[in-house]
Amino acid sequence: MLKPGANCWRSGVADRAAVLVDMAAYFDAAEIAMRGAKRSIHLLNWSFEPETLLHPGPDCSGPDSDRIANVLIELANKPGLDVRLLCWRSALPVASTQHFFPLADRMAFRHTKVKFRLDGRLPAGAAHHQKMIIIDDALAFCGGGDIGPDRWDTPQHLDDDPRREKTRYDHKDYDSRHEVMALVDGEPARILGELFRERWRRATGEAIPAPPQAEATAWPGTVKPMFSNAKVGLSRTAAAWRNYAEVRECEGLHLDAIAAAEDCIYMENQYFTSPLIAAALAARLADPNGPEVVLVSTQHSPSYFDRATMDKTRAVFIRQLKAADAHGRFAVYSPVTTLGRTIIVHAKTTIVDDTLLRIGSVNINNRSMGFDTECDLSLEATDPANKAAVIGLRNHLLAHWLGCEDARIEAAVAAEGGVRAALESLRLGGHCRIRPIEPVPMGPLARFIAANHLGDPIGPDDSWRPWRRKRAIADRLAAAHLSAAPTIPSAESSGPR
Repeated sequence: MLKPGANCWRSGVADRAAVLVDMAAYFDAAEIAMRGAKRSIHLLNWSFEPETLLHPGPDCSGPDSDRIANVLIELANKPGLDVRLLCWRSALPVASTQHFFPLADRMAFRHTKVKFRLDGRLPAGAAHHQKMIIIDDALAFCGGGDIGPDRWDTPQHLDDDPRREKTRYDHKDYDSRHEVMALVDGEPARILGELFRERWRRATGEAIPAPPQAEATAWPGTVKPMFSNAKVGLSRTAAAWRNYAEVRECEGLHLDAIAAAEDCIYMENQYFTSPLIAAALAARLADPNGPEVVLVSTQHSPSYFDRATMDKTRAVFIRQLKAADAHGRFAVYSPVTTLGRTIIVHAKTTIVDDTLLRIGSVNINNRSMGFDTECDLSLEATDPANKAAVIGLRNHLLAHWLGCEDARIEAAVAAEGGVRAALESLRLGGHCRIRPIEPVPMGPLARFIAANHLGDPIGPDDSWRPWRRKRAIADRLAAAHLSAAPTIPSAESSGPR
């Protein structure tokens, strides 16, 4: 399924690979790995808040030595260790929601040995959205998690966890949040190192020499490898800009994987608005021999802007799949805590059958497919052990949502004959921490926003010209030989029925 030069940039074999569910595990493993670095620590982030505690205590307390900026400053003082951090030069409205991290980062790393840069070399309105840490070109983390105090959580998603409360920034209690990060070694880590060096050169003009040979870096002892000798591909998104060509590898692999699926497509994502992905999934649901499609997302977006734009367009996405689901194989859920509070699903994870595992920064929206700078790691399982591990991870994610043991999911899937039926059986049996998402009624303004995908450009040509967006979407659908979503009924403006 992984085709270098088509749906992925490069591929290689990882001796070991693992998946870290939620940020407590990621922060812990990342610190251990960074402290074991011999040559280099390179970070790419959408946002990076320097005062983030890696191991927050009650009331988000902890020693200053545990704050991420101070950890990097300490490590940069080690002889021969190159520490670099490259972040998106975010627009002011975005930076204001993340404690003005560009300014805070500059102040934190001023007069230190940490080489910090902001990257604004991309089309106006686009974002550098990649999230990764590469250590010695030998070990690398990649996924959906940025570094900030509001990101931290555990898989238990406790209702009243004091480690998510009363930060020294704003005394705000953060919602539970779900993230997923991949950890790989070997050739895939070296490829991610090449990606970092290319981003750094593009942003700063400085060429970082590649290491002559990857250093042997210790695997974090807190992480148990899930996969061995696994084929891993790296897929990118990048908008056309100046002399740089457009890259749509992430979009291509999504379409190829959906077309190839036989049993089940499971997706966790912050947004589901892409008309191209909706059309591809709808075509498989209409196929009598197609796969199940199970989606997990947040009940509603945390920001007002996303509620007004992405949530409205998601309603059309869900309607299209429900309309195509002639064989009862589609379900979309939102998770909640034990007390029914929102869990923000920020992970960008796709599992197709027992074959493909994708973890990265790509949202299922237009801009992640062709406008923002993105990166996904995809593991293609070809042997029985890795295939079993892919299914085991899917069952583990579902069990963590429901608050039950992995074995309960495995038994229910076997008994019910599918993932969707298993989830419904367990929900009706009392495991009710996931709830179906129903498309909301839409008034005239909401229908206009959804029809024109406001806030969600296809690429630079329509980013500031939304009147071009319908044509751009039609062109993408035609190129993929897919049909558009049906028109939103005007009757929905009357409200709930």
